[in-house]
Amino acid sequence: MDYELIRSKRRTFSVEIRPDGSVLVKAPLLMSKAAIDKLLSSKEEWIINNQRKMLKKASQFDTIDKLTEEELKELKKKAKKIILPLVEDYSEIMGVIYGRVAFRTQKTRWGSCSREGNLNFNCLLALCPEPVIRYVVVHELSHRVHMNHSKAFWHLVEEFMPDYKEHRKWLKENGEFLIKRLK
Repeated sequence: MDYELIRSKRRTFSVEIRPDGSVLVKAPLLMSKAAIDKLLSSKEEWIINNQRKMLKKASQFDTIDKLTEEELKELKKKAKKIILPLVEDYSEIMGVIYGRVAFRTQKTRWGSCSREGNLNFNCLLALCPEPVIRYVVVHELSHRVHMNHSKAFWHLVEEFMPDYKEHRKWLKENGEFLIKRLK
């Protein structure tokens, strides 16, 4: 099996399947090549299954329609219309204040919160199910209390959205397809 090997001071061994189906192995400095090959052999079925999934996903991206500038403008309007009332409602329910709210076209984030309390939301959220949008709003407003992703942060998110893991999972599984619609 072909793979790229990265050795470092890490203590654990990991295998990653890249979007193009190639295999990246990360291993401790002192782990022998024989030990690496033995571990890879034990994970062969998992590797092959995940390579198939990645290649299938990559082929689906080739057929995704890209959004036009006009469609992106409309999405921003739609996102504002949906998200602003949610931010107002949840900030009141959660007892937090925020600064300005902006809508952007981003390839890596669904939302962000600055130290000043300014909130940014990806306009692609307008293409997501409403509970997923609510989750992102609660997530960003929770940063008004905890500017990190600590256990306390996630407890706060869960307090206001008990099923947040389901919505977070939806974004992880489907978000990449939405982002690929950007030019």
